[in-house]
Amino acid sequence: MISRLKAIKLDNVGMTASTLCAIHCAAVPVFFTSLPLIGLGFLANAWVEWIMIIIALVVGISSIGTSYFKEHHRVLPLLLMLAGFVTIIIGHLFITGWVEAIVVPAGGFTIAAAHFVNYKYAGTCNAGDSFFHLKHGHDHGKNKTV
Repeated sequence: MISRLKAIKLDNVGMTASTLCAIHCAAVPVFFTSLPLIGLGFLANAWVEWIMIIIALVVGISSIGTSYFKEHHRVLPLLLMLAGFVTIIIGHLFITGWVEAIVVPAGGFTIAAAHFVNYKYAGTCNAGDSFFHLKHGHDHGKNKTV
């Protein structure tokens, strides 16, 4: 399997890639006509978008899935990732015009949020009920002497 350090790096890559994807999806419709003039016409290609979605899905499953099963066992990052991908796919397949330019980036930002929450959960301590109870130096009662 994948080590925790690699999973943290994948979360960072996932947050960055998802945010860039959201910016891409919001900006391409605005600059659609000028992209070929500056040599970036390929960015408006549907294949580029689907490849980005597939890469984000692979990174998300690798990072969030591994952390879920090996670390925190909390479903929130998985649900956020699923909601983000469903939003993006619905936006690409069923929505057109300016609404698509809002819906699809919202999905990208949701995936970025999933990676952020996963990153925080993977570095949490299990003692306590707080939302992000960060790691610290107590022993959780394992080494108590009476």
